[in-house]
Amino acid sequence: MTEPVAGSDRRYVHDCVLRWSDLDAYGHVNNARFLTLYEEARVAMLFAGGRAAGLDSFAAGMVIRRHEVDYLRPVDYPMSWPDPDRAPTVRIELWVEDLRAARLTIGYELFAPAPPTGAAGAAGSAGSAGSADPGLVLAGRARSVLVPYDLVRQAPRRLSAEERDFLSRYVVEPVRVDG
Repeated sequence: MTEPVAGSDRRYVHDCVLRWSDLDAYGHVNNARFLTLYEEARVAMLFAGGRAAGLDSFAAGMVIRRHEVDYLRPVDYPMSWPDPDRAPTVRIELWVEDLRAARLTIGYELFAPAPPTGAAGAAGSAGSAGSADPGLVLAGRARSVLVPYDLVRQAPRRLSAEERDFLSRYVVEPVRVDG
């Protein structure tokens, strides 16, 4: 599910379903799975969102040059999830931090359901300009550097004018949080 966020219309918003296989031995979403969740949101924005805008070229070749991840709190798979017909989700908001001729940087914030009142670490989010949903708390931030890639030539390529136009709708200045 993707929707605009009030007051944050330059962010792409994607709700990712949590899977039992995302968990580690402690019942938390495994740290490596955070990258999988970020990937799902990125693919939705670039491939599905791009295709909806009449742009298929991202699916023809885009590679990751670098990932940077900050884990701010554990994400639990809630065993007492209130809706037995729907799996729990996390919300990922992403945007373009840097757009260059032959690379781009995507920023992400991952929001998870807030722990029950009185639970350890339930004192609120770690600060964010993102989700306005009071039932969600900021659990992680990340950044990925992507390079458009020509799979036939096996070489990096420049972004097309159409790609840059599509990506420019999501350009947001980076959010700095000290602490």
